[in-house]
Amino acid sequence: MANLIDGKLISTQIKDELKEEAAQLKAKGIEGCLAVIQVGSDPASSVYVRNKKRACEYIGIRSLSYELPEETTEAELLELIGKLNADKSVNGILCQLPLPKHIDEDKIIDAIAPQKDVDGFSPQSVGAMVIGKPGFLPCTPAGVIQLLKRSNIDIEGKNCVVVGRSNIVGKPMAMLMLRENATVTVCHSRTKDLKAVCSQADILIVAIGKPLYIDSSYVKDGAVVIDVGIHRDENNKLCGDVNFDDVAPKASYITPVPGGVGPMTIAMLMSNCVESMKKSL
Repeated sequence: MANLIDGKLISTQIKDELKEEAAQLKAKGIEGCLAVIQVGSDPASSVYVRNKKRACEYIGIRSLSYELPEETTEAELLELIGKLNADKSVNGILCQLPLPKHIDEDKIIDAIAPQKDVDGFSPQSVGAMVIGKPGFLPCTPAGVIQLLKRSNIDIEGKNCVVVGRSNIVGKPMAMLMLRENATVTVCHSRTKDLKAVCSQADILIVAIGKPLYIDSSYVKDGAVVIDVGIHRDENNKLCGDVNFDDVAPKASYITPVPGGVGPMTIAMLMSNCVESMKKSL
């Protein structure tokens, strides 16, 4: 049976380290402040936003909350971002995705000043990550790297397969694994014989967006399996992209859903917030 990678435990360790750093910065007169914008009342987004605010409170960073109605226009949202960009007391801006259909997400992401882009989504942040320059890393992929490292799982020289090529998880995940000297294959909806490719992986990272899609026939004996998906099954229970019960006996390490990658995303957001505080030293 696979060893369980406990994202709750690891994220708490990271947040405790960040709490200490934030206190040291505060002692030097540097306060942290994260502005969180939510447009509309998508229930999943509301949960994430609440968790982000709690994490800020835990590590000692102030959070500003902007809960805007669904009918907020793109111009109004851009105006708010402009004000927050100019506000010297705010060192991180986060706009919760997805946004309502009438708002262009790319335009909003581009509008956030790169030095306040704690989500790591702006073209400047992504470009810096690709060429290995310092910058904010996207939180979920950075969280996966921390899960692997803090579980003493060797990445260097390993065959890594990333299933999914989204801008938020799949693509940056592949880049960060490459940076850790893994040999990386990215799979997607057009991949021929997905099962054959996945079953070569020493480390299989699944961000496919389909509940319980990956079963044990996709997994090599002793592989490390990281499940980035989160869904509700027909019984309204949380589940991932991986069929945990089927895969766990075959894997060497596996992340559960919930309690695996999810808590790490917020821990890495807090890490980016503390980084942004350090930049004002």
